Amino acid sequence: MRHDLDPGWPTSRTGGLLVTEGFVLRDVSDHSPVRVVMESGALRRLGALAAEIGFRHALLVTDPGICAVGYSDRAVESLDAAGVSATVFAGATENPTTANVSAGLDTARSVAGIDGIVGLGGGSAMDCAKGINLLLTQGGEIRDYWGVNKTTRPLLPSILVPTTAGTGSEGQSFALISDEHTHVKMACGDRRLPVDGGLRPRVAILDPELTRTQPPTVAAAVGIDAISHAVETVATNARNERSLAFTVAAWRHLSRSFVASLQRPDDAQSRTDMLLGAHLAGCAIEQSMLGAAHSCANPLTARFGVIHGQAVGIMLPHVVRFNAELTGARNGATGTENPYEALEISPEALVEQLIHWLSAAGLPTRLSEVGVEEAALPRLAAEAAQQWTAQFNPRPVDANAMLELYRAAL
Repeated sequence: MRHDLDPGWPTSRTGGLLVTEGFVLRDVSDHSPVRVVMESGALRRLGALAAEIGFRHALLVTDPGICAVGYSDRAVESLDAAGVSATVFAGATENPTTANVSAGLDTARSVAGIDGIVGLGGGSAMDCAKGINLLLTQGGEIRDYWGVNKTTRPLLPSILVPTTAGTGSEGQSFALISDEHTHVKMACGDRRLPVDGGLRPRVAILDPELTRTQPPTVAAAVGIDAISHAVETVATNARNERSLAFTVAAWRHLSRSFVASLQRPDDAQSRTDMLLGAHLAGCAIEQSMLGAAHSCANPLTARFGVIHGQAVGIMLPHVVRFNAELTGARNGATGTENPYEALEISPEALVEQLIHWLSAAGLPTRLSEVGVEEAALPRLAAEAAQQWTAQFNPRPVDANAMLELYRAAL
């Protein structure tokens, strides 16, 4: 099956980020419509960038933890210095729900003149900001936008500022919002260019200083999530030349710095590598999508409350083994017996590397470690097979295949 995911943007320079060391991807701005501003202390530029875009009154979406470390205050100070008013909504939570979005919408509607959105935090805060943007500009409920390009009017321009090196949401046109009652994750996308009112931000601010305060457990989980994005995007049946450029560059940054970033959280180079690698992997998702590991992870989070990074980390080695059983004739996505060939590693070595990273990070490697029992697997498998990302796995998966994966991971 062919999936045309190219939004058709021009490759003109929009200002941004040079990727050095001879990686395939030379300049992010030649491959993505999101302007990337990356430097230590870049948060101080938020106000000037917002004013440049035309913000007069921004809704700042964040979470209590970000407020506690003072980043939200710094963001408001920068906005204020540039003449941009700010209203703060600090109600984003892990795995943002429709209730979080509704609360943020109430905050936005309580003041007049919101004309721009700033998302400051991890992937949850950024996705929450996107969800609020959808309802503020379009009306209705989140489920109305479950899918792709279901909006009818332009969204407000946004700036996203990640404080964890994980999801890469700041480079993507989708928001993942969970239904507060069913816990089903709804992927809501608007693939228009940012300048045309799409869901991707106009600017992504990558400030490595902001990841310094990540708790070790958070850094481990989001780091594995970023690595999983590189591993899954390289093998999907929707991969293409552009996504591979992002993936290969992401892999090189992430693979060389993940363990170092955990062992030496004050090391500026490791933090920079992880933040940039996570962003590039997020951009790869925009082009190539994800696969069975994420399809299996989502029901684990919904049914057992397993942290997303832990869930996808547990499943990923087993999905790599499963996909590596392809033959060249069956693998139309890559035309090779090794769907991970672009990472310059064999599937067997990749599995060993992933397990090593999980152990080094102190993360669980078996489902039984996070409270999952055999009796729950059939229901989990049925739900995993219905996940949107399942269709992009290089080896076709159904409920039986998902059950096989869960049993291998138990």
